[in-house]
Amino acid sequence: MSAQPRLVVSAPASGHGKTAIAVGLLAACAARGLPVAGFKVGPDHTDAAYLGLAAGRPGRNLDPRLVGAQRIAPLFQHGAAGTQLSVIEGAMGLFDSLTGQPEIDGTAAVAAVLRAPVVLVVDVASMGHSLAALVHGFRVFDEMVHLGGVVLNRIASPRHEQMLRTALDDIGMPVLGALRRGDLPNVLPARANGPVPVAHRTVEASRAVRRLGEAVAGCLDLDRIMALAASAPSLPGPVWTPAEASGGEVFEQRPVVALAGGPGAPYTYVETAELLTAAGADVAVVDPLRDESLPAGTRALIVGAGLPEGYAEELSANRRLCTQVAQFAADGWPVIAEGVALPWLGHDLDGRPMCGVLDATAVTGEQTVAGYREATAPATSPLAPAGARITGYKQHRAIVTPRAGAVPAWTWSGGNPEGFVWRQVHASQLGLHWAAAPEIAKRVVSAAIAGPAPLLPPIPLRPMPPMSPPPMAPPMSASMAPQKSQAPSQPRPHNPAQPVLNLSDTVDITTS
Repeated sequence: MSAQPRLVVSAPASGHGKTAIAVGLLAACAARGLPVAGFKVGPDHTDAAYLGLAAGRPGRNLDPRLVGAQRIAPLFQHGAAGTQLSVIEGAMGLFDSLTGQPEIDGTAAVAAVLRAPVVLVVDVASMGHSLAALVHGFRVFDEMVHLGGVVLNRIASPRHEQMLRTALDDIGMPVLGALRRGDLPNVLPARANGPVPVAHRTVEASRAVRRLGEAVAGCLDLDRIMALAASAPSLPGPVWTPAEASGGEVFEQRPVVALAGGPGAPYTYVETAELLTAAGADVAVVDPLRDESLPAGTRALIVGAGLPEGYAEELSANRRLCTQVAQFAADGWPVIAEGVALPWLGHDLDGRPMCGVLDATAVTGEQTVAGYREATAPATSPLAPAGARITGYKQHRAIVTPRAGAVPAWTWSGGNPEGFVWRQVHASQLGLHWAAAPEIAKRVVSAAIAGPAPLLPPIPLRPMPPMSPPPMAPPMSASMAPQKSQAPSQPRPHNPAQPVLNLSDTVDITTS
């Protein structure tokens, strides 16, 4: 059993100020000297990064779709270890869901699994006594969710505040804080920048977090909030650990695995680095936007989906790193690329030259494609064996042509194959949470130890005349065994465990 003070910060819908309140609450408590931790419901890398910056320790994501509902509490307990307060920021409204199934992956579902009280942030700028009806409805809608208090945001005047407090007092709902219009500064960097300002530890990001902390400290009752968090009951069950998840097997070598990110945050989920370390790698951070070379001794490269597409110009301008990555991939070393890292490995993005590893081009489209995919690996790669199935999330505007290579990275129901598998390169716009299938880390480390794949005839990724088709390797079996193309002098250890299948429907969400 684990007693960890915790609460969920949610709202009736997006736009009520819950991100600013959650970040500010963590910053205010950290300024008091309390050890705190921040979590984000869903796949959002950006909010998780700012929650981590405010807490002074890595922000984490709790996404039942990506990791499975059974891992939410163990992952939370791992990330909250040693803290006196954990703040879990919800996604969208309390009872909303990206997939339309809030009972599975909505904020309320996560709050119920964690048995965490909920603080509801409400923008009351245009509300009166009807606030009581709204809050009462949220309180009784789901008996598994405990609504512990309300934060009033954007009140118009002292009289307005008193009216709202009276309305909530009539239904017995505590008011944990009140902010007037302008009290909560709009200071967080633009979302288009993603987690990059945090990764780079910019003055702008740090100042924004500090200002939100000062605003929350002056307008919220921190003592009552801490008491509410402390009322959360003990959580039963095991605590997730990278060592146990990765299987605990130790390799004789510790290869250097380069992971894209900055000193403040990685461009992927925090558990990726933890699993790689537990699997036997020495993880070294490389920033594709700033670093001109890979870390010394790099034997594998991983670029996660957290790096936003808006940095195409900076990616292209870093020609030295592009050249080195192209040679690294051509030499046969493992490269795992997600999100914008796929067009980065192609010839060009919006006319800007990229690494040229893959025979593909990309342009930025007018619409954002976002949604979960239940993906199947059609071929064996350093990431997964053929036939492996896992749920991932994609969010991008870049349109890659061709969409897939001769050997795709993924297939899924209702959509065309996507991505590229070539030698030891696995590139796709789909982002994964490795806690769902921790054996991925062991596969990557094993591939790094085994070394470059033998040089093979190039696989054409664009249509070729039927006169002289290239030789094709036979399909691999769906096991965790090493690829037959790797050097027999350094065999990879066999792991019979199959990749975890996180059952979910394929969901496509397209927004402008």
